[in-house]
Amino acid sequence: MKKLTTVFSFLLVVVLMSSCKNDKSLQTYLVDTSGKEGFYTGDIPVSSVLSPKADVSEDVKETMQSIKKINVVFLPKTAANETSYETEKTKLKEIFKNNEDYNSLMSMKLKGMNVSVFYSGKTEAIDEIVAFGYGDQNGVGVVRLLGDDMDPSKIIKMLSSVEMDENSLGNLANIFNAN
Repeated sequence: MKKLTTVFSFLLVVVLMSSCKNDKSLQTYLVDTSGKEGFYTGDIPVSSVLSPKADVSEDVKETMQSIKKINVVFLPKTAANETSYETEKTKLKEIFKNNEDYNSLMSMKLKGMNVSVFYSGKTEAIDEIVAFGYGDQNGVGVVRLLGDDMDPSKIIKMLSSVEMDENSLGNLANIFNAN
């Protein structure tokens, strides 16, 4: 009986250890960087950043309502934190490399930054859109849109139909200055 208990205990430990992954996820990264020195982080309600133009369609309004929250993490690059910049850039690249949770939507160079956009969910009903960018002049960061059944074509249409006014940008700056 003692041998049987020992064998089952050993098997239980093996199963538990094999089920524990050490994979880094985007959610873990966002939590780990929150409050970390040098980082700008924040959860931003969509309404504080995007405001519809007066004559937008019902589709655009519906699309804005499908976006629940925006998460932002950004580390500006300075001479003092060049090593941290490279470390964080590598961590984020590893998160998105061969990740089964995120599908690549597009990659581009934009004003000196390398930007990659990913999504999770079905192509016609996206739950999350993530933009990861880095550049030697700006730094490294991630912007994540969380929502319910977001339609990519409608989001692109929405982005051309909204404006970021000075008050919205000021609210965004205040969020970062508070951290």
